[in-house]
Amino acid sequence: MRPARQAKAWLAAVTLLIIAAPAPAGPHGSVRLDEEQALAASKAAVGNLVGDHAFVDHRGRPVRLSQLRGKPLIVPMVYTGCYHTCPLIAHSLLKAVAAARQSLPRESFEVAVVGFEAGVDTPARMRAFAANQGLDQPGWTFLSGDRETIDGLARDIGFMFVRSPRGFDHIAQTTVIDGGGRVYWQVYGAEFKTSAVMEPLKQLVYGRPVSFREPSTWWDRLRLLCTVYDPTQDRYRFSYAIFVGIFVGIASLMGTAWFLAHAWRRRSVQRT
Repeated sequence: MRPARQAKAWLAAVTLLIIAAPAPAGPHGSVRLDEEQALAASKAAVGNLVGDHAFVDHRGRPVRLSQLRGKPLIVPMVYTGCYHTCPLIAHSLLKAVAAARQSLPRESFEVAVVGFEAGVDTPARMRAFAANQGLDQPGWTFLSGDRETIDGLARDIGFMFVRSPRGFDHIAQTTVIDGGGRVYWQVYGAEFKTSAVMEPLKQLVYGRPVSFREPSTWWDRLRLLCTVYDPTQDRYRFSYAIFVGIFVGIASLMGTAWFLAHAWRRRSVQRT
């Protein structure tokens, strides 16, 4: 495939049209999201400091984003009226988060699902969305906000959306925010591989100095070292290679020690 055609295909893949009930036209009469502009805005947001926006969670409690800092935060923006793409994003993320929970230290990251249709994605609607998609689990928060708050967060993380006759056009994007509140990584598409989320999380938890809790036990560190990604099954599995290497190393040392000791005894016998 030619580079130009390949680029167009990739742009089409990362921006998905959401089909829902008819809705008014978007800003300036626009009814279509500009795919190149959306992708450019998303990429440009990497490194942005996300503001301390105020939301209400699915239990009706006020939550500020500053309360979720100190560890990596995964933020997908969805809307509860979607019956196709947003659920696919949720299911892909559910799978990735489950793998990360098994491989990374406990409570080393959080997930905040934000409903971007202000006034419609209420705490009750977000609670129902979580239950329907099987997302109501520990470490997951579901947030609702007013239009100003939603627009502010979307601007900070480079998430673009517009109303259209189909409901909403928006970029299919999941954002990884580091412990300091800056955009660290963007994951594109509705159905993404587990590694797309797992790898940036591993980098944040282990790969560079961060302000949140480092792996506290030898088992946490060993578990990450021994966990490898299997792309054929899109899952992380436990690898015994490190134990094989340790066993071979110990066996080699023991064999060398036995040989030296045996040679020393033979030489001592010959001298006597």
